[in-house]
Amino acid sequence: MHSQIRRTLLQALLASAAALGFALPAQAQDGTQRILVGFPAGGSFDAISRLLADRYSKIWGQSVIVENRPGAGGRIAVDVLRSGPNDGSVVMLGPDALASLYPFTYGKLSYDPQADLVPVGTVSEFAFALASGAKPDVKSLDEFVAWAKANPQQANYGVPARGSPHHFYGIILGDQIGVPMPDVPFQGSAPLITALMGGHVSSGIDVLSSMKEMHKGGKLRVLAITAPQRDPELPEVPTFAELGYPEISGMGFNGLYAPKGTPEAAVERWNAGLREIMKMPDVRQRMGDMGFIPVGQSTAEFAERSRKSAERWEPVIKASGFKAD
Repeated sequence: MHSQIRRTLLQALLASAAALGFALPAQAQDGTQRILVGFPAGGSFDAISRLLADRYSKIWGQSVIVENRPGAGGRIAVDVLRSGPNDGSVVMLGPDALASLYPFTYGKLSYDPQADLVPVGTVSEFAFALASGAKPDVKSLDEFVAWAKANPQQANYGVPARGSPHHFYGIILGDQIGVPMPDVPFQGSAPLITALMGGHVSSGIDVLSSMKEMHKGGKLRVLAITAPQRDPELPEVPTFAELGYPEISGMGFNGLYAPKGTPEAAVERWNAGLREIMKMPDVRQRMGDMGFIPVGQSTAEFAERSRKSAERWEPVIKASGFKAD
């Protein structure tokens, strides 16, 4: 029965492809498909990639597996993607930083985002948050700003990695309040949250999903978020924009990339599947629970989103003088 259903699904897919005037490459029809992810198992990107792989497998009736290639903020996975097959059997789930920030933070990047990464589609977007911990004892952004101005030598902000959007949002905040707060880098979100709760840094900037439960539990206090609207689960937390900081506004995002030379038919196949998956109620619920907003639009939307993100961050990064290498 399973084999019959699989053959029926594949026949329907091929018929649709023929109707659109293109044929799928042989590898994409019959072989195991892979989703590379440049972060360790157990993290949010890994969880999203495994959710996608499960749904792609069910839609296509063939095996779709996740391959973790962690390290260097996703850049190792890019190198694996570039050196692998470009027959449509492999895509990568990566953060917007790969194309929007790294070209300006690394003087010797091993890849060209425009030439080597083919946009498939935006998977999801997410907000960033500024939070306070054990010290100082502040309950609002205004109180934190007042404390930072009175204690500029103690004011700083922790980030899960330097050269990330978190890092540059902190630079913008320091410029806006007139206190050049130094960043304190950590190896990921977990040690940052621990240091924040212990009062070892005066504030922290991370994705909202990493801080939401700790805020609800009273372990730290989210002071403001970068989203254009308040989060429905944290209605008491204001946005930076409504507090008078419109420059500290924006959403991070992630998406699927294919390697250079991937047939257009294969890119469209992955994108069509993504759009279908992102409409599934249970997928939308699970991603929402993780703190991500499902997107799943066209390849053109993803390319344009990346272009605007790079346009936004380039002057900020250059003005900061920051270089990661």
